[in-house]
Amino acid sequence: MASNTALPAPLCGIIVPLVTPLLGHEQLDAQGLDNLIEHTIGGGVHGLFILGTTGEGPSLSYALREQIIKRTVDKVAGRVPVLVGITDTSFTESVRVGNIAKDAGAQALVLAHAPYYPAAPVEVLSYVEHMAKELPLPTFLYNMPSHTKLVFDPKTVRAAADIPGIVGLKDSSANMHYFHQVQELCRDKPDFTLIVGPEELLAETVLLGGHGGVNGGANMKPDLYVALYNAAKAVDMDKIAVLHKKVMDISSGIYTVGKYSSYLRGLKCALSCIGICSDGLAEPFQPFDKDERAIIKQHVEELGLTK
Repeated sequence: MASNTALPAPLCGIIVPLVTPLLGHEQLDAQGLDNLIEHTIGGGVHGLFILGTTGEGPSLSYALREQIIKRTVDKVAGRVPVLVGITDTSFTESVRVGNIAKDAGAQALVLAHAPYYPAAPVEVLSYVEHMAKELPLPTFLYNMPSHTKLVFDPKTVRAAADIPGIVGLKDSSANMHYFHQVQELCRDKPDFTLIVGPEELLAETVLLGGHGGVNGGANMKPDLYVALYNAAKAVDMDKIAVLHKKVMDISSGIYTVGKYSSYLRGLKCALSCIGICSDGLAEPFQPFDKDERAIIKQHVEELGLTK
C-alpha cells in the first residue's frame, strides 16, 4: 500500500482523467493501465484522476473499481497525487469507495451530484456537509451537468468551500460564465482549487486565474497539455497560440468520429492505435468498427500522437 502523501493546496497543473483500459466485460487491461500510468507521469502531469467520467467510473462494478484503485495507487507509488471518483446514487457506497481509496493510499476524492433525482441547492449543500463528515480524504466537488443533469450552484460551491474536507471544484460545464462566478465568490479562499475539464478552455482558465485542467487528451499527449499549462502560467501568448491550436486539432479530430460517445470512443481508440492500451469500453458502448478506427488512426498519425 502506498502512503497518503500531502495534497497541494491549491492543486495546480494538469490532472489526467485516466481512462480505464478494458479487455472485455468486467476485465481490466492491467498491463494497459500500467502503460498508461507510466506514459502520463512520464509526460510530466501533476496528478491522476481515476473513476471519473473519462474513466467510466459509474459504469463499473464495485469490485472492478476497487481493483483499479489499488493497482493505480500501487503503480503510481506516491509520484503524483491520485484522485478517486466516488460519485454514486447511494450515499453509503460513495463513502465505502472513499474508504477503499484511503486505505489504498490515494490522496483525494472527487464527488459529483448524486445523479438521477433532482435536488434543491439547500439539499445539495446538506448532502455535501453530511458526506464530508463521513469521507476520510480531502474531496473535490465535480460539476458535470451534461451527465448528472444537475449543477452545483455557485453560491453552493462557495458555502461548500467552508466545509472542512471540501478542497476544490472540478468544473466540466464548459460554461466560463459559471466558472468566473465561482472564482469571484471564492476570491477569499486562495487554497480552494478551481480547475476545468474541457481542454479547449485550459489556456483561458489558467490565464484568468484558474489552477489547471483535468484534460482527457493528456491520456494521449500529456507533455502537450503540461506545456500549454506552463505557457499560460507564464503568459507566453505566442507559445499559447501554437499549443492551443494543437489541442484544438486533437479535439476536432479525435473526438468527433461517430455519433454516440464520440469523445470517449475516440480517445480509447487513439490510445489503442498508439499502442498504450486496449480500446474496450464498458457496456453498453462498443469500440469503433474498422472504418472508424481507420479514421482515428489517420488522425493519430497526422497529429503525431506517439508514445
